[in-house]
Amino acid sequence: MPSLNGKPDVLFEDDDLPYEEEIIRNPYSVKCWMRYIEFKQNGAKSTLNMIYERALKELPGSYKLWYNYLRERRKQVKGKCITEPGYEEINNCHERALVFMHKMPRIWLDYCQFLVSQCKITRSRQTFDRALRALPVTQHPRIWPLYLRFVRNLPLPETAIRVYRRYLKLSPENTEEYIDYLRSVGRLDEAAVRLAAVVNDESFVSKEGKSNYQLWHELCDLISQNPDKVTSLNVGAIIRGGLTRFTDQLGKLWCSLADYYIRSGHFEKARDVYEEAILTVVTVRDFTQVFDSYAQFEESMIAAKMETTAEMGKDEDEDIDMELRLARFEQLIARRPLLLNSVLLRQNPHNVHEWHKRVKLYEGNPRQIINTYTEAVQTVDPMKATGKPHSLWVSFAKFYEENEQLDDARTIFEKATKVNYKQVDDLSAVWCEYGEMELRHENYEQALRILRKATAIPSKKAEYFDASEPVQNRVYKSLKVWSMLADLEESLGTFKSTKAVYDRIIDLRIATPQIIINYAMFLEEHNYFEESFKAYERGIALFRWPNVYDIWNTYLTKFIDRYGGKKLERARDLFEQALDGCPAKFAKTIYLLYAKLEEGYGLARHAMAVYERATQAVEAEERHQMFNIYIKRAAEIYGVTYTRAIYQKAIEVLPDEHARDMCLRFADMESKLGEIDRARAIYSYCSQICDPRVTANFWQTWKEFEIRHGNEDTIREMLRIKRSVQATYNTQVNFMSAQMMKATTSSTVSDLAPGQMEIDDMKMLEQKAQQLAAEAEQDKPKLKEKILFVRSDTSRSELAELSKQANPDEIDIDDEDEDDENQGPEEVQLEQKSVPTAVFGGLKED
Repeated sequence: MPSLNGKPDVLFEDDDLPYEEEIIRNPYSVKCWMRYIEFKQNGAKSTLNMIYERALKELPGSYKLWYNYLRERRKQVKGKCITEPGYEEINNCHERALVFMHKMPRIWLDYCQFLVSQCKITRSRQTFDRALRALPVTQHPRIWPLYLRFVRNLPLPETAIRVYRRYLKLSPENTEEYIDYLRSVGRLDEAAVRLAAVVNDESFVSKEGKSNYQLWHELCDLISQNPDKVTSLNVGAIIRGGLTRFTDQLGKLWCSLADYYIRSGHFEKARDVYEEAILTVVTVRDFTQVFDSYAQFEESMIAAKMETTAEMGKDEDEDIDMELRLARFEQLIARRPLLLNSVLLRQNPHNVHEWHKRVKLYEGNPRQIINTYTEAVQTVDPMKATGKPHSLWVSFAKFYEENEQLDDARTIFEKATKVNYKQVDDLSAVWCEYGEMELRHENYEQALRILRKATAIPSKKAEYFDASEPVQNRVYKSLKVWSMLADLEESLGTFKSTKAVYDRIIDLRIATPQIIINYAMFLEEHNYFEESFKAYERGIALFRWPNVYDIWNTYLTKFIDRYGGKKLERARDLFEQALDGCPAKFAKTIYLLYAKLEEGYGLARHAMAVYERATQAVEAEERHQMFNIYIKRAAEIYGVTYTRAIYQKAIEVLPDEHARDMCLRFADMESKLGEIDRARAIYSYCSQICDPRVTANFWQTWKEFEIRHGNEDTIREMLRIKRSVQATYNTQVNFMSAQMMKATTSSTVSDLAPGQMEIDDMKMLEQKAQQLAAEAEQDKPKLKEKILFVRSDTSRSELAELSKQANPDEIDIDDEDEDDENQGPEEVQLEQKSVPTAVFGGLKED
């Protein structure tokens, strides 16, 4: 084989000759060397190594040659024992390569990984350090993962810590990885320091997606659960700093601080922390966490003390200590409702309901109750209060009253009347409670003075709903206070003072209809009837419908009771004034009262006119009832014949349901009067609004009427009308159902068979026409030679059978005709009936 200078010094095979010649022609071509190396790939390893060495001698700066050569050498020792000398030769090759390839991170990575596989710890660490020094800083992220994995696997935590510290200078965002490593090797003090630094760094972003609060929570758990290992930090200051930052998670942070002192053996400090926590938390959730932890701590202390006593034996001091611990635990459990109430009041100090609950918790402790009431009325702002703030003052005064300290109760009420409440009703309630307290103790004059003082006109008047003015300037318009004053004046005062109070209420325009009625009744009781009627009229001037209804109703009733028919025209004027603008909802009562007046003291025709107007003025739902009253009164006054026009109008005006009832009553009246034709005409008219399928009662009544008063022809006519009406209703129903079917099936049929739809419609029309023609043919009356108005025996028997049949519509007309032709008429005795006295009404003389 020729040498590099062209002189042969080693023999080579004939197959290598072309490659050797190519290399001699161009010894600095990497491609030539690579083709030669590829050709010798399957040859002897020593020959391949020699070719690589020759190539690298000519091209020492070729990364491709060095990379392939080192990879080939590592393959040659793969799987062999790491103590073989071949490993050291390969290490030397790497060192030679790094002389030229010291800027290539791939070479460094392969070399470091190769050294790590040889378990050369010191040399590996030094090589990693050399790589970091040799490579630019932009290439360091490729070295550090392998370096860190190498030091983490070593049983040398100090080395790993030093390496991590260097790494974090380059990548501080990976601090969490370092903290996890420190916790895994038990270096909790430095882990806590690093974690505290991370928590305090506002710009830190967790790669694991943890929030700042989660990091705080980890720090609290770490330092509270390992107080003996974490010595570099002030645990109390750290957790208290978290309390100010994370106000929504106070319960957990307080428990962590107490847990730290418990694990440190400072039990009294832990107890102080718990007490401070339950007195400062503002949410029920935090309170529950802290209280449960506190109770569990006390239980564990008692259990530990009992175990110690059982092992060491009883002692007097030990018994006292045990009793003290048990008493402390019982007191803690007993304080829970009060502590929870304190939490709710810290949430909202203006919650009146919670203040009342707090007073109940102190039941049996007067001093605490007084202190609680005092604190409540000083704390609660009426403008922000939830509930009724005046109830605190009232309850406070009632507490003194129950303990027979009226002077103190009056002092509380006097202070309560000076509070600037949000609403006038609150101050009104205070004044009323003040007056009621005096009444309970029979201080009637004092009660009157209090309420007169409350209703006194202030120096600066204000409207009732003017929120810009204090309630003290608006309470003089409070109806609640005036009503109580009026009641007291009626009971304790004079007539003049009471009348002045009611007049003042009306002048202030704060009266209600009930106040007006009370005032009028008061005047009536003292026989001031005209003054009473004036009070009603003042009330009527104040209110409109429907509020004025009660005043009108009472006024008219009292006026009629007082004067009767003496002042009839005035009474009529009052009724007309009341009915002017009266809604239909309230018209019925007034019209009935008006009609009663006319019947009792006026003219009957005027009463009838009132009833006539009432049937038009009342609501549609009450019109039927009004017609019934009208008919009844007309029959009693003028007789039943006078009611015919009323019946006719009622039938025209009322809806079908009530019109049917009127028709039946009208026909019944006519039949009783012997007006059979009139009754039959009424039945015929009513039949047009009676569907036989729904109103079977009507048709049965008509049939019974015809059986009693008619003959075969009239029954046939009734049946014909019934079939005609039924056909009419069937046609309407069929038409509507056909329209519905057409709407639902038109799209489907037209899509499937457009021509078929037209054929089906034509068939339906033809069938309908045939059905209507058949019904019309049946309805035609058959001509007879003679129409008989006198019943024969045969016809009477047939009618009797007809009435017993299950289906009264089935009549064999042909047979009846034959029987009528064969038999002659037979006269019957007609029964005479006297005219009823109701026909004459009240006009008939006895």
